[in-house]
Amino acid sequence: MKNLRNFCVIAHIDHGKSTLSDRLLEFTKTISERDMQNQALDDMDIERERGITIKSHAIQMYYNHTDGEKYTFNLIDTPGHVDFSYEVSRSIAACEGALLLVDASQGIQAQTISNLYLAIEHDLEIIPVLNKVDMESAMIEEVSDQIIDLIGCDVDEIILASGKTGIGVQDIMTAIVDRIPSPKGNPDGPLQALIFDSVFNSYRGVIAYFRIINGVMKKGDKVRFVNTGKEYSADEIGILQLNQVPQKELGAGNVGYIITGIKVSKEIKVGDTITTIENPCEEAIKGFEDVKPMVFAGIFPIDNDDFEDLRDSLEKLQLNDASLVFEPETSVALGFGFRCGFLGMLHLEIIQERLSREFEQEVITTIPNVSYYAQDKKGNRMVVNTPTDLPDMTKLDFVEEPFIVAQIITKPEYIGTIMTLCMEKRGMLTKQTYLTTERVELSFDLPLAEIVFDFYDRLKSISRGYASFDYSPKDYRQSDLVKMDIRLNGDPVDALSALVHRDKAQAFGRKICKKLKELLPRQQFMIAIQASIGMKIIARETISALRKDVTAKCYGGDITRKRKLLEKQKKGKKKMRQIGNVEVPQKAFLEVLKLD
Repeated sequence: MKNLRNFCVIAHIDHGKSTLSDRLLEFTKTISERDMQNQALDDMDIERERGITIKSHAIQMYYNHTDGEKYTFNLIDTPGHVDFSYEVSRSIAACEGALLLVDASQGIQAQTISNLYLAIEHDLEIIPVLNKVDMESAMIEEVSDQIIDLIGCDVDEIILASGKTGIGVQDIMTAIVDRIPSPKGNPDGPLQALIFDSVFNSYRGVIAYFRIINGVMKKGDKVRFVNTGKEYSADEIGILQLNQVPQKELGAGNVGYIITGIKVSKEIKVGDTITTIENPCEEAIKGFEDVKPMVFAGIFPIDNDDFEDLRDSLEKLQLNDASLVFEPETSVALGFGFRCGFLGMLHLEIIQERLSREFEQEVITTIPNVSYYAQDKKGNRMVVNTPTDLPDMTKLDFVEEPFIVAQIITKPEYIGTIMTLCMEKRGMLTKQTYLTTERVELSFDLPLAEIVFDFYDRLKSISRGYASFDYSPKDYRQSDLVKMDIRLNGDPVDALSALVHRDKAQAFGRKICKKLKELLPRQQFMIAIQASIGMKIIARETISALRKDVTAKCYGGDITRKRKLLEKQKKGKKKMRQIGNVEVPQKAFLEVLKLD
C-alpha cells in the first residue's frame, strides 16, 4: 500500500486537464505510441467533438521513482463544466490527492474555486499546477500570486507545466510521490469497497468501478452489495488501464472493476458498498449525498410503442450517469413518457444526444423548468414539477421558487453589463470582491428558472468570454408566478405550458406565439394561436387558412352568384375548424426551447 497513490485532476472547463492526463500516460508508457491520441481518456464521440469531458475516467499507471521504487498511480480525469460537478465529487471521494490545474493565460476561474472547496472538504492533498506556461499570453507571476492567495501555499510548491509540450511532467510525478499520502486502510480487515461509477456492457452486464477502503477482494469471492442487499459471485475483477486487465486479487487502497453478471441495471447503485458474505463489514461506507436535479423536462418517445425501449435506455444511461433521475408521466399531447431531472441545460442536451447515438432513441423534449413548492389556501404544501401540477389559481395561496447563489469571476470593465443582465433576470447583488486589480468576483442571488435557458450563453457573449460562472442552490422564496398555457384553436397544448413570472408572462407568450406561427404548417382552416393565463388571453397570432379560389369560374353576372359561393365555402371552413385538429410537429417543440 505504501507505493500506491490515488489522485484526480480538477480544474475549470478548458484549462487542459485531458491534455495533461495524456502527457502523464505517455510519460509512464501506459499507452503505446500507436494507440495514443488526443484526449485519450475521453471515450465518447460527443466528448471528442465538443472538446469537453463529460464522464470522469479512471486509469492505472506505473512509475519508477528516482529512489528506485516502483509506484502505482490511479489517475481519475474529471469534467470541468458546472453541469457535471457531481462526477467531480464522486472522483474526489475515491482519492487522497488532487492536481489543481490553473490556466496561466486565464487565471483562476469560478469552477476552479468550487472544485477546490470540494477537494478541501474531503481533506485531499492539493498540488497546484500552472498549466499552459509555454503560451505567449501566459501570466505566470500574476496567476501564481492568485494561487498563493487562494490556497496559501509557497511559491516553490507551484509546478509550472504544459500539457501540450510536456514541460513539468517529471516534477508532477515527483510531487505525487512526495506530497500525496498513500491510502490508509486495513488490508486484513473485512472487505469494504465503494462503488464510484458503473457502465453497462451488452455482453457482460453491469460493470462496477470501485475503490477498496479495507480488506482484499479475490476473484470468485461471494460478495454482497450492502444497500441493495443483493448477493453475487465476483466472476472477474481487475484494474483499469486503457482496457480492463483481469487480476486474481486486489488489495486495500486499490481502484478496480468487478463483473458479477448482473443484467438488471437497478441492482447496482453508485455510492453503494461491496463486502464479502463470509466476513461482512459492520457498516456501509458513507457514499456521496443524493444528487439534487436542478432542471426538469419531459422526455417522450416519438412513437408511443417505443415507451418500454426508452425506459430501458434511460436505466442503462443512469448506470453511467448517476445524476440523471426520471419517473414516468403522461401528457395529453404526447402520450406516455418520462419526467427527467438534470443538473443543467448542457446535461439535458448531452442526455438527449446520448439517447440518440447510443440507443437510437429519437425523443421529444418538453420546455425545461425547475421544481417549485405551492401552498393552497387550506395550508397543504406540494411539490410542483410540471405546470399541470399547479393547483387552480382560485385555490392557490402562494408559490415558492428555488434561488441559487451565482458566483461570477470577470474583468472589472464588464461589471456594468453583467449587473444589467443579472438585474434583468431578477437577480440581487450580494457581494463584490476584488481578487486582484484585474479580477473581480460578483455574487448574486438569482432565481434558478431565469438562468435555465440562455443565461450562460449571454454571459459569455457580453463579457467576450472573460466571465466564468458557477452556482450552488440556496433556498426557496415566494414569487408571483403564473401558469401560462398555449392554446391552438382554444385547446391547450400541455407540452408547451410554462410557469413564468407575472411581469414576464406577456413578453414570453408573444414570443412563443410568434415562433409557432412560423413553425406550424398551414391547414385548410384558420388556426388561432393564443397564450393565456387562466381564462385571460395575453397574446395571439393567427395562421390564415389555405383556400381554393371558388369564384374563379364566375365571369361577369350578378355579385350575388360570387357571394353565394363564398358563403358556402365559409360554412365548410367553419365545420372543418370544429372537427379538424392541429398537429404540432417535433421541430416546433425543439425550436420553442431555443427562444431567446
